[in-house]
Amino acid sequence: MSKVAVFRALHRNRLPDDPLVLPGPWDAISARVCEEAGFPALATPSAGIAAALGLEDGQVPADEMFAAVARIAGAVDVPVSADVEGGYGLAPKELVERLLETGAVGCNLEDSHGGGVLKDAHEHAEWLAEVRYAAGDQLFVNARIDTFSRGDRDPERAIERAALYVAAGADCVYPIGAPAAVLPLLRSGIQGPVNMFGLLDGKGPSPTELGELGATRVTFGPGLQRRMARQLRESADRLQR
Repeated sequence: MSKVAVFRALHRNRLPDDPLVLPGPWDAISARVCEEAGFPALATPSAGIAAALGLEDGQVPADEMFAAVARIAGAVDVPVSADVEGGYGLAPKELVERLLETGAVGCNLEDSHGGGVLKDAHEHAEWLAEVRYAAGDQLFVNARIDTFSRGDRDPERAIERAALYVAAGADCVYPIGAPAAVLPLLRSGIQGPVNMFGLLDGKGPSPTELGELGATRVTFGPGLQRRMARQLRESADRLQR
C-alpha cells in the first residue's frame, strides 16, 4: 500500500475516543523522535518550521518551506502531511508537483490571505478543485477554515465553507480556532473528516476528549516546537548556575 493510501486509511473508521493524533515535527530529528514514539503519521507546522529558520510564521519563502518538508519526509518512513499555508501563489499544478517532490502525501491549505482577510469561499473552492484535479489521489487535502481565527464565531459560516470545500474535493476540513464547545455542531453539519487544533500541557481538551466531541484527527501546530524551546531554555539556564 502506498503512503498516501496508508494516510487515507488512518482517517477512516476512527472510534470516537481514538482520533488520529498527528504531532508537528519541524526538522528531521524531531520527525524521527515522533516516529520512534510510535505515531503512524506526522503533520508539519508552518509556524514551527518558520521558528526553526529564525523567521515569523508566514514569512518563509516557498523554496525554503518545500526544502524543510523534504528533509522531514525523507527522514522517516511514516506518511507526512505538509502545512503549505495558502500555497505561496503557485498555480495548482505547480503546487501539487512541488509537494509531491518533497515526499509529502498530504497538505494543509488555508482560506485566508497573509494579512488575515478571509478569501472568497466560492473562489477558494474553485482553486481547491483545481488542486484536487492536479493531485488526483496522490495527495490528501486538508482544507483549513479560518473563520474562527479571523473573528467570525458563527459555526454556520464554517459549515457553509466546509460544504463548498468538500464538494470541491477536500478530504478533510480544519476549522482552526473553533472552540471545543461548538465541535458537536460542526460535526453534525460537516461531511467527512474534521481536524481540530489541540493544546499541550493540559490547557484544553485532550485528543480523546476532542474525538468524543467529533474530531477525526488532532494536530497541534507549532505547540510541540514551542514546548521544546521552553525546555531548552530551562536547560540552558541551569548551565549557568
